[in-house]
Amino acid sequence: MCVQLQYIRAIAALLVVYFHAILQLQKLNPDAWLSPYLFGKSGVDLFFVLSGFVMWITTFNKPLTVADFWWKRVRRIVPLYWAVTLLAAGVSLIIPQMLKSTQFDLPHILASLAFLPWINPSDPDHYMIAPLIVPGWTLNYEMYFYLLFGLCLVVPVRHRITALVALIGSIFLLCNLAPVNTATRFYGDSVIFEFVAGVFLGQIYKKGVSMPDPVVAAMVAIGFAALMFNDYLEIDLPRVFTIGIPAVIIIFFATSIRISDTKAWRWLRILGDASYSIYLTHIFTLAGSRMIYPHAISVLHSDTLFVVLMMVISTFAGIASYYIFEVPVGRMLSSVNLPRDGRAVPAQNA
Repeated sequence: MCVQLQYIRAIAALLVVYFHAILQLQKLNPDAWLSPYLFGKSGVDLFFVLSGFVMWITTFNKPLTVADFWWKRVRRIVPLYWAVTLLAAGVSLIIPQMLKSTQFDLPHILASLAFLPWINPSDPDHYMIAPLIVPGWTLNYEMYFYLLFGLCLVVPVRHRITALVALIGSIFLLCNLAPVNTATRFYGDSVIFEFVAGVFLGQIYKKGVSMPDPVVAAMVAIGFAALMFNDYLEIDLPRVFTIGIPAVIIIFFATSIRISDTKAWRWLRILGDASYSIYLTHIFTLAGSRMIYPHAISVLHSDTLFVVLMMVISTFAGIASYYIFEVPVGRMLSSVNLPRDGRAVPAQNA
């Protein structure tokens, strides 16, 4: 696996944390000089493209049943997500003022646990499709993509991408032709094609495409500049174009060189490993930070320092979650094997 993927995951997670930290700051002090500099949601698009990329390179020419693939994805995604969802449900019931974007609603909680799109009852406009843990909307797309990608594993590898594009494209088209409802709005969003773009990048990577280091450095820098600039501008176009394309550029060039996992970059590798925990747990640390803002700001005398502090605390809380929860639970579940039916996809077709 490319170690630089972990570096990109780390950056993506920190972008999302920064985005939500600024949202908190805007509520606490709209006049703070950092308040207008709202960007970072583009970290999600990096995650989407990365997911498509990783799914392709980790299943290419490997004997793997559909059930095995789904089980690996479930044991990676579900435990922590269910844990933080149930924690948020408890908080919303006992301390409802702590998490402003959550509301205890049993059907919504069950839909969240099942990764089904659902209108978030805390949205006054009754329009936002998001689970109890609002950033978890991305996991609804992740699990949807894993479902469809897993189905395509039964197709010979030479036709697999075609089958995946046809499957996702057909559902996308049907959703956009059908009457508007929560499901058609969600599954008819073009953001799903960021996963497909990642799959194509994975195919290119498997062919051994490489670029000179100076070209890679320049194009990755340009990609990140475009990513954050378009994110900040919020251009009225589908994000698959405005943010997705820069994300594709970043990952294409970043994976076109080989980087050794040196100790100098070890800290970034650790952040990448913990990126999922950072992504899911940071809403709790930010909510807590919002509650102590009046006391903290009287000591720090700086909104900028407060944002930095929120990001640092969120990062360390995520790392703690990774080592205390993700690693041991992942180890435990990896020892659980599904019953074999002897119908693994042959390596030449996988």
